[in-house]
Amino acid sequence: MTAATASIWQRTRFFLGLCKLRVVALIVFTAIVGMALATPGMIPLDALIWGTLGIGMAAASAAAINHLLDERADRIMARTRNRPLPTGQVNRKQALTFALLLAAVSMVMLTVLVNPLTAVLTFASLIGYAVIYTAWLKRATPQNIVIGGAAGAAPPVLGWVAVTGDIHAHALILFLIIFVWTPPHFWALAIHRREDYASADVPMLPVTHGVKFTRWQILFYTIILVLVTVLPWLTGMSGLAYLVGATILNIGFLGYAIAIMRSKNEQLAMNMFNYSVVYLMALFAFLLIDHYLFKTSAQGLLLQ
Repeated sequence: MTAATASIWQRTRFFLGLCKLRVVALIVFTAIVGMALATPGMIPLDALIWGTLGIGMAAASAAAINHLLDERADRIMARTRNRPLPTGQVNRKQALTFALLLAAVSMVMLTVLVNPLTAVLTFASLIGYAVIYTAWLKRATPQNIVIGGAAGAAPPVLGWVAVTGDIHAHALILFLIIFVWTPPHFWALAIHRREDYASADVPMLPVTHGVKFTRWQILFYTIILVLVTVLPWLTGMSGLAYLVGATILNIGFLGYAIAIMRSKNEQLAMNMFNYSVVYLMALFAFLLIDHYLFKTSAQGLLLQ
């Protein structure tokens, strides 16, 4: 590898560091599940390719804007001080140009190659996360993640609309699952990192109301999550395979919520945070498996 090639690759890595690729990957995956559940057969190729690219690029743009708006706090917090902007790997002008370019390309792609409604909803979720949540809600209220969670819960709806061109009640169930999952997911992290948030003047719930109150809120939302995740089965969107998988995952999630109530070991909160990421991926994977291996197969047998 030449020095020039190595330099280009290093610069690319810096810009990719603005995109929060792990978060974007989860967003794209849940959008793909939304696409799959929107159709009894295979996902239309144009929606799969251009829809996932457009949604993913918009999510990466929102992440880059989040880096810009949170630069001051990122310099203070131990968890974020090694991000590209605080370390000087990328400057603010470069980050803004990169974010706007991603947003513009994603909107054109979704409007022209998918459908206008997907573009409008994707843009709304981008603004909801990058501007309304990051620039306002995050520092305005300890309920920031509850209200702002709507933007992060949108991807399955975006995927559904990319295939069908309209919003269905089943898509809103997928939205509700992620919306209710978001508070216990982030509050578990906030318990573990509350000193970081306090030093950066971010009023996360453990900072403003204490750890004990936050633990109760985590348990409360986890119980709601368990109930909400039964809806795909109750409404006939998914079958028994999904219900079994969701039940196993819910036992683990509820177990963590109860454990952090009973124990003072704060590492449990971080363990719950890590589990919650696996939980959401696995839950949507069960939706996908149930749809293709069980529900679609059953429909095919009925047609024979």
